[in-house]
Amino acid sequence: MVSDGTAIGVGRGSGGGELAGDPIVTRVEPGMDAVVKVFCTHVEPNFSLPWQRKRQYDSTSSGFLISGRRVLTNAHSIDYYFRVTVQKRWSNTKYLATVLCIGTECDIAKLTVYDDEFWEGVSPVEFGELPALLDAVTIAGYPIGGDTISVTSGVVSRLDILFYIQGFHILCILHDYLQIDAAINSGNSGGPAFNDKGYCVGIAFQSLRQDEAENIGYVIPTPVIQHFIQDYEKNGAYTGFPILGIEWQIMENPDLRKAMDMKPEQKGVRICRVNPIAPESEVLKSSDIVLSFDGVDISNDGTVPFRHGERIGFSYLVSQKYAGDSSAIKVLRNSEILNFNVKLTSLRRLIPAHNEGRPPSYYIIAGVVFTTVSVPYLRSQYGDNYEYEAPAKLSDKLLHSMSHSPDEQLVVVYQVLASAINTGYEYIVNAQVRITMKNLRRLAEMVENCDDEFLKFDLEYDQIVVLRTKTAKAATPDILATHGIHQQCLLISWHENQGLH
Repeated sequence: MVSDGTAIGVGRGSGGGELAGDPIVTRVEPGMDAVVKVFCTHVEPNFSLPWQRKRQYDSTSSGFLISGRRVLTNAHSIDYYFRVTVQKRWSNTKYLATVLCIGTECDIAKLTVYDDEFWEGVSPVEFGELPALLDAVTIAGYPIGGDTISVTSGVVSRLDILFYIQGFHILCILHDYLQIDAAINSGNSGGPAFNDKGYCVGIAFQSLRQDEAENIGYVIPTPVIQHFIQDYEKNGAYTGFPILGIEWQIMENPDLRKAMDMKPEQKGVRICRVNPIAPESEVLKSSDIVLSFDGVDISNDGTVPFRHGERIGFSYLVSQKYAGDSSAIKVLRNSEILNFNVKLTSLRRLIPAHNEGRPPSYYIIAGVVFTTVSVPYLRSQYGDNYEYEAPAKLSDKLLHSMSHSPDEQLVVVYQVLASAINTGYEYIVNAQVRITMKNLRRLAEMVENCDDEFLKFDLEYDQIVVLRTKTAKAATPDILATHGIHQQCLLISWHENQGLH
């Protein structure tokens, strides 16, 4: 029995050319009444002028009701939300929704509506198992082209692991996904994918551009959805998906395996680097060969068995765990097999892939604007192709740099607001600051507490910015007023929103 009370029809044929006793299986209509339209007013930060916000805009997407009086949709559907409302299929009323949690890495958000009227006459969807290749799927939602609910049908064409993308930002978490050949258009985001038994098997969240391929859409599958839901129920908040804090390479080359003293029957992946702030750094080392994770053997190409005839990247095993869980890792080190138990955590790269919905941090002294680097910041400066357009040093840090402390940030001089006191520094743009204090907050504190005659900032390529301390501090209020800036700084930490005024 599915959630809307429609059962799978199974009967016995008695005529119409069918053999007596043949079962008749009727396709179940999914619970369309559980699919809602999501309206969101967004107010995005302005990374080019971090003390301002961009002009607000509205968007529509899809969502669906689940048990516990909850609504699921995509995280990118409510990114930088100011107000979120939802509307039922047959209703002309928009109900105010409260955002409970946002899982940026998995692109899922959970909402609720406190108005009891909203929940009258509707039943939540029920989740089904992960579908197999060629299983039929139906995407329901409210895409562009009309105001009423729309459905598109297709089949599962691939199950793999993918970098989730949110608002053109490649996220640093790898998750499993379903590839389908049903159309997923703008507005479909957050809508459910139903199987032919009426159960929800995923959430529509992105598609390939038409100039790259036709009818290739991606669906977040039920294991990721259930992990998101159970994480919230278990911890009372979204804590994220853990990752194994290593960079690794495949071991398909026979000479490489021989050089690493691997026996013919041994398979695995080589650790290139271990994140210094990850718990794994206490036991794992560079050039260790990871042979298995939680008792599952890893192949030389980094895959593990999945279902009959299918293999999947071993990061899938990691994604099934929760932050704080322990996992057994078997490694080969100097021809010796070692077994370790490691605690998994959610780690953050030096250049984070997103800002968790928060505005950018900045600090201004004598017109010199300092800020921190993130993927949204890079995109605002260098466009959608920031990986190729950004300076080489920034691109290298984006791809390869690891944090050496949980609160480390990459600080840059974003620009210099022209003034008599900073003459000669106007040309400095997006220059990295070479500091030992690790983050922008510490830099601001050191400047504010400085009693030396001069402030000196060391930049990349051995450039320096030198300002007389008393003059710089005295000139700052006038520079802020000239440029209509009401606050000298906004310093946001990774774990909480704090302002140093």
